[in-house]
Amino acid sequence: MAMTVGVRFRNNGKIYDFDPKDFILLPGELVVVETARGVECGEVARANRETPAVDGKELKPVLRKATVEDRRRVEELAAKEREAVRICQERIEANGLDMKLVDAEYSFDNSKILFNFTAEGRVDFRNLVKELAGVFHTRIELHQIGVRDEAKKLGGLGICGRPFCCAQFLRDFQPVSIKMAKEQGLSLNPTKISGSCGRLMCCLKYEQSTYEELWKLCPKVGATVMTPEGRGVVTESSVLKGQVKVRLDKNPDSPPAEMSVEDVNVIRSDRPNKPKSADTEKTENGDNAEKTATNQNGGNRHRNRHRNRNKTEE
Repeated sequence: MAMTVGVRFRNNGKIYDFDPKDFILLPGELVVVETARGVECGEVARANRETPAVDGKELKPVLRKATVEDRRRVEELAAKEREAVRICQERIEANGLDMKLVDAEYSFDNSKILFNFTAEGRVDFRNLVKELAGVFHTRIELHQIGVRDEAKKLGGLGICGRPFCCAQFLRDFQPVSIKMAKEQGLSLNPTKISGSCGRLMCCLKYEQSTYEELWKLCPKVGATVMTPEGRGVVTESSVLKGQVKVRLDKNPDSPPAEMSVEDVNVIRSDRPNKPKSADTEKTENGDNAEKTATNQNGGNRHRNRHRNRNKTEE
């Protein structure tokens, strides 16, 4: 086991483990740490605790608690980042680049500025980098991020009226698919299941495991089941209520009966194949006949060309 402390460098950013040395740190305190990018100032997000040691991985140390001078520098860098965004935006417009600037990040020692942006495709920003380097006289990096990362950085309110989950507590983005919305019985209207970033809402993932367990216990629509009132076919399922609607074979014209999942036994879970309509069979037969005629005509043309070639040779 190793003693670690969790530090993050941006609001709602990823938490990194550091070696606290002899410091006893509490959440909210500012510390100066050594990172792979150099010396940085971050906020303690997780107090001292013991974590399993990772073989071959040596944690970077906490150098000191932030002093008054360190706090003043952090405030100055925040003001400089706002000015850097303004200047960079002007240069982007002057160069006519199809990109959207998100924010700027100064390193703690002023040795580098990182500009985050979004774009539909690849952007040739080599000339932009040269111009920015001439203005700021430091190392310039441009990093293209996705729309979900943009929403995480900028924050905002979702359609639920609450702040974005990604900007509040989510540390990593989990894969979300349209299948989750189908299994949860949600509307497939993109405007209702998409977040402000234009991607499927992250909250679809929260209850997915529960729905997967409930669907294992609930017959699917179209399944043939045996009920206390006789045999029938499931026409509707409500996994949260634990109920299904069954159209009984003995009363096919009556409204489906609502029953508990516990009172239903599945006989056959697959849906019956739909019989082909007369129009479908006619269309298929017509297509087959047309293909046959085409093949015959093609064969006749091939034989005629072969005869003509033989006559020419003679």
